[in-house]
Amino acid sequence: MLEKSLGALLFFFAARFSTPAADNSALPFVSPMFGDNMVLQRGKPDAIWGWSKPGDTIQVEIAGHKAKARAGKDSRWELKIRPPAPGGPYTLKIDGARHMELRDILVGDVWLCGGQSNMELPVERTRNGKAEIAAADHPQIRLFKVQAHPAYSPAAVPQGHWKICSPQTIAEDGGFSAVAYFFAEKIQSSIQVPVGLVEDCLGGTPAESWTGPETLHAMKDFDRQLAEVERLKAKGGPEYGNYISHWYDDYDIGEKKNWSAANLDDSNWKPVRIPGGFEDLGVPETPAVCWFRKEISLPDPLPPGKASISLGVIERMDTTYINGQWVGASAWVENPRLYSLKDGVLKPGKNIVAVRVFKTMPKGGFMSKTDALCLALGDGTKIPLAGEWRGTLSVDARPPHALPLGFENWPVMPSVLYHGMIEPVAPFAISGAIWYQGEANADRPQQYQKLLPGMIGDWRRLFGQGDFPFYIVSLPAFMHRQDQPSGPAGWAQIREAQAIVARTVKNSGLAVTIDTGDPDNIHPTDKKIVGERLALCALAQYYGEKIPWQGPTFKSVERLPGALRIHFTGADGGLVGKGGKLEEFSVAGEDRQWHWAAAKIEGDTIVLSCPDVSQPEFARYAWQSFPKATLYNGAGLPAVPFRTDY
Repeated sequence: MLEKSLGALLFFFAARFSTPAADNSALPFVSPMFGDNMVLQRGKPDAIWGWSKPGDTIQVEIAGHKAKARAGKDSRWELKIRPPAPGGPYTLKIDGARHMELRDILVGDVWLCGGQSNMELPVERTRNGKAEIAAADHPQIRLFKVQAHPAYSPAAVPQGHWKICSPQTIAEDGGFSAVAYFFAEKIQSSIQVPVGLVEDCLGGTPAESWTGPETLHAMKDFDRQLAEVERLKAKGGPEYGNYISHWYDDYDIGEKKNWSAANLDDSNWKPVRIPGGFEDLGVPETPAVCWFRKEISLPDPLPPGKASISLGVIERMDTTYINGQWVGASAWVENPRLYSLKDGVLKPGKNIVAVRVFKTMPKGGFMSKTDALCLALGDGTKIPLAGEWRGTLSVDARPPHALPLGFENWPVMPSVLYHGMIEPVAPFAISGAIWYQGEANADRPQQYQKLLPGMIGDWRRLFGQGDFPFYIVSLPAFMHRQDQPSGPAGWAQIREAQAIVARTVKNSGLAVTIDTGDPDNIHPTDKKIVGERLALCALAQYYGEKIPWQGPTFKSVERLPGALRIHFTGADGGLVGKGGKLEEFSVAGEDRQWHWAAAKIEGDTIVLSCPDVSQPEFARYAWQSFPKATLYNGAGLPAVPFRTDY
């Protein structure tokens, strides 16, 4: 989970300490959604918009097709134009107060790609990533990456620009979404029309951040958080998209006085020992924010190679600086802090390490042993960091002092990404959306069953293109396998919620990935499988190809004497036990005590029995976080995990 937190937090601090680019104060003649190298959606009117002086007339032309609009009182103009035949390239001409020509435009299918860090994960960090990048020469695939931007009210202007897919462009600017790229690669090779991808996702973010406020108000689950967003909006100031940064602004003296600065005079700070430190500062048991500083000496010249700093596990969260430069932060208590250092952060001779820690639990703060705290130079030399530091108290946060509503320091507030990253993209014409998210909502599966349909409805209303396709990634295996079938369900329930949404929301589909995953890494590298299974959903349901697109799916249960017969849909090519074995089936009687079951394939059904359950009433399959999921169909697609005990 370390990679998840760092990826999200790197965004947060980059956004926090730069001027937000996507706001309503700079309104361009043409929205950045339109530019050279773009893909226009085929088969439907394409909305095109921008801003000009109220009353100005704007004309758009492409391949002899023309349309006009007039800028309204709010300066916005918008029109719809019929696209030419699929293919290209075309030139789009826009005339009004200015003349613009957008070149090398293709007409094909555009897909919106949303979610959190597993959708955001770039091609480079996937299996065979370097080889995949080298082969990513696909001029018929075009890429648009929406810059991360939380907003407390609707933003107008997204930031990003279209690129032709190539080994260079797929890897630059942090890299393009691997799932989206592999999805497009399979779609484009199958249907032979251009494909445009709009990557609109951000690591660590929950679904409520991508949902409109009216929908959330109707749910009644987020009223307190929405009220806080409104309070902060009325107050003015930075729009971080999280609660903790505003709390720091209000209460952290160290932030106000720049205690991270390399030249700060800390001679009046107390000597403390790290690990520890909070007891030395008089707050061993209570919530507190403390700052710690340490001077270290490094060799001249510095050895070449990437350096890093390790601080072990910290409760609750840290913000770490070297020589006044921010180098990392995390709010994930269970993650050992390990931050890579950019070139130029370290220097020969004197260096200052400064760490802000918000402790919330008794004996919290630095939780690891001394050898976990070190600075590793490029040649592997380790500089110990445990021992003598200097520290001071910034915030004594014991009751009745206010605490933040949440400690995440990346955008998690309700609706802030809907406002900042979805609304500015609409009503861009699209074929549909793919969605890889759920990790941040995994502890609220029942709520997710209502939340995700609400979000899908918001997106469809916003884009105004009917019930466009919405394809959902069922979360892969994660965490370690349980030997017994009666343990905690873990991620099984969020997968169930995703499956229910895909089954009950019109024009939706589910890409099952339960046969992929890593027990120790929330970012499994098998993203090609994920993208291609999403593509199967689209090829079968949207493009009408007669192909299997989903594995065996529970249909019904039939009670037999001493056994259960499970009926399936999606048994294309018959049911198959991978490796010749069927595993992860369990049964229970009326007492709901679960036992592993023997499973036998009979046609397109499976018969379950267990000597410990004389008359089974309920069945489960792959009902844990990391199951041995071996049931497939003859087309090689894994079964959807299920249970019959609701």
